[in-house]
Amino acid sequence: MSFAQAIGDWQALVVLFVAGVVPNQIWRMLGLWFGGGIDEGSELLVWVRAVATAILAGVIAQIVVEPPGALASVPDVLRYGAAAAGLVAFLLARRSIFAGVVTGEVFMLAGKWWLG
Repeated sequence: MSFAQAIGDWQALVVLFVAGVVPNQIWRMLGLWFGGGIDEGSELLVWVRAVATAILAGVIAQIVVEPPGALASVPDVLRYGAAAAGLVAFLLARRSIFAGVVTGEVFMLAGKWWLG
């Protein structure tokens, strides 16, 4: 199998890249530009961080309780276990959302692989 066959239609990948990455990078650069002078301990930034964390928690809860697509084939115990493992990692890593999400994903993938 050639590289072109492995990645499929390369034009579609370019469109996905341009449509997904470029708009995101524009907002990130604007955020850096406008947010450069904001104090990290300000009430506004604390509120924004709390809202972002609440949105992430809501999305994770919805996915765990009512899983979409292929995730519906994963047993409830594994989904709840992955959420619990992510929570523990979040707390142990000094409230690192990245550590919690990665730990939950790794737990889920390892559990699904182990179950077959």
